[in-house]
Amino acid sequence: MKVVNKAPTRRSQAAAAKRSAILDAALEYFSQFGMHGTSLDKVAERAGISKTNLLYYFPSKEALYIAVLKDILDVWLAPLRALREDQEPLAAIRHYIQLKLEVSRDHPQASRLFCLEMLQGAPLLKAELEGDLKALIDDKSRVIENWVAQKRLAPVEPQHLVFMLWATTQHYADFAVQVEAITGQTLNDEAFFNQAVANVQHMVTEGIRVR
Repeated sequence: MKVVNKAPTRRSQAAAAKRSAILDAALEYFSQFGMHGTSLDKVAERAGISKTNLLYYFPSKEALYIAVLKDILDVWLAPLRALREDQEPLAAIRHYIQLKLEVSRDHPQASRLFCLEMLQGAPLLKAELEGDLKALIDDKSRVIENWVAQKRLAPVEPQHLVFMLWATTQHYADFAVQVEAITGQTLNDEAFFNQAVANVQHMVTEGIRVR
C-alpha cells in the first residue's frame, strides 16, 4: 500500500508559524533577562498573540524556556552531527569551524542564552546534556579516535578537541561586546568574519596535523 504524504494544511502552517513566532520572541527576552526576568505577557505581545494563545502551545514559562533551549541545542549541534569518518579529517574540521562561526554570527542570542544556562548549572537542560548530547559526543569521539588510529590525525584526546572548538567559535557570540570593543568589528563584517574563520582554521588544523 502506497503512503501518500499530505501537504501541510493552512491550519497546520498557521500553527507552525505561530509557534515559531513565540519561540523567536521568547529567545529575544530570555537571552536578555533570563527565565525569571522574562514575562509571558511580554513574550505574547512580542509574538503578536494573546497570553492565552501562547499557553495553548506552551503550558508554562518553564516549558517555553526548555523548548527554546532544545531548539538552540539542535542548531548548535547540527555542524557536529555532520562529522563522518569517511571525510578527510582536516577538511572536515575546517568545515566544522566555518559552520560553527556561522552559527555564532547568525544566532548570537541563542549562543548567549545557552551560555547563561550553563553558567547557572543547566538546571532545566541537564537531562538533555547527559543523554542525547553525551551520546552524540561519544559517537563523534569514536570518529576522531579512528582518524588518529589510522594516522590521519595527530594524537589528540577527542573530547578536549571538541571543547576547544566550542570555546573558540562560540567566543565570538558570547563575548561579542568584548570582541567589538577590541577590534571595532563583528562577525557581521564580512572581511572580519572571513579573517576569523581562516585564522581559527589555521591554528586548529596546524595543531592536529600529522607530522
